[in-house]
Amino acid sequence: MKMAIAIGVVCVGAALVAGASVRAPNRDEVLVREAVLDYVEACYEVQPERIEKSVDPSMAKLGFFRGKAETEYRDGEAMTYQQLLETAAKYNKSGKLPKDAPKEIEIFEVLDKTASAKLTAQWGIDYFHLAKVDGKWKIYQVMWQSKPA
Repeated sequence: MKMAIAIGVVCVGAALVAGASVRAPNRDEVLVREAVLDYVEACYEVQPERIEKSVDPSMAKLGFFRGKAETEYRDGEAMTYQQLLETAAKYNKSGKLPKDAPKEIEIFEVLDKTASAKLTAQWGIDYFHLAKVDGKWKIYQVMWQSKPA
């Protein structure tokens, strides 16, 4: 009987701890996720206006590209906001991107004015720094690379 009670106490305690670690995202976390989702879906769905919604025109983007047959990455290639808009307008214009193309978003941290996140997409992995300005979350910095071999 004492053993059953002890097991019950442990199970209830474990359930309380597990429940305490799972929480609903706050409003800013939802908005940060939406900004990153706009960024990736702008390219996947050929909707550059979503870049205008989610990315600040002063954005800095640096990437390291490696083609499928290549073993070495090219040195960091910078992309401007305008180039990102142009890329979004043509990335999947042919419609050949798989319907299940990855768009996994991981939010690392959301503070009152800044946030960081990661996106795994068809082209590779992007890391974001976002800022909340005038009540809106915008992407200000992107660092990306092609998927590792």
